[in-house]
Amino acid sequence: METSFYIPESAMAIVAHPDDIEFTCVGTLARWAKAGSRISYVLCTSGDVGIATPGMTRKMAAEIREKEAGEAARVAGASEIIFLGEPDGLLQPTLDLRKKLVREIRRFRPEVVVTGDPTIVFANETYINHPDHRAASAAALDAVFPASGQPNLFQELEEEGLKAHKVRKVYISGPQQNELFVSIDETMDIKLAALRLHKSQFSDWDPGERVLEWASERAADKGMRYAETFRVITLEDDEHWEKMRQAQNGTG
Repeated sequence: METSFYIPESAMAIVAHPDDIEFTCVGTLARWAKAGSRISYVLCTSGDVGIATPGMTRKMAAEIREKEAGEAARVAGASEIIFLGEPDGLLQPTLDLRKKLVREIRRFRPEVVVTGDPTIVFANETYINHPDHRAASAAALDAVFPASGQPNLFQELEEEGLKAHKVRKVYISGPQQNELFVSIDETMDIKLAALRLHKSQFSDWDPGERVLEWASERAADKGMRYAETFRVITLEDDEHWEKMRQAQNGTG
């Protein structure tokens, strides 16, 4: 049973592809947005190899998928969506990608970062976790800690006015995570609507039934109909976080 629902002031989801957020954590992000949280989407790639239609180019595919992702983000209440333009299918957790993510974290200054688990290879008996998913999650975690909060890393960003920022919590999303069960009863319709906007991925099938089944299975015996699951890493405790907020706002 969900005994309390933590609502951050701001949250940033970092993933590899368009539709990754919708499959994994958009129900939770939409609940936060409805409660007043600022929500940022950061997509490492534009999914430019994700449409296999004859005659489709990577440039055309990127344009289609960016448009779909933008529409889905608006449905969920996200305030922005950022595309980093890394190569789809070839994503690597490089220092360059880490720096790009640190730039976005320092600019948006999220209280929470949501990403996947880079250690998951065999997701289940029928699916190997996409290497781009693992790469995006690894780069995101390395950007969160220690890079985004360490002013002596990527000092050129400090010189641009992007001051170091420490993230309060990291939410690791995925069906393998079983520490936190978030009810998405009130946002399941948003999750389905946002996912279905990725029309290029579902030309011959509707993902709704499968996603409903997954969310129902995760909610079983938890006093809710539908759930998303997470592991939560708390990097800054309540007392330290409040002191940082006061210092940033000049009220300490």
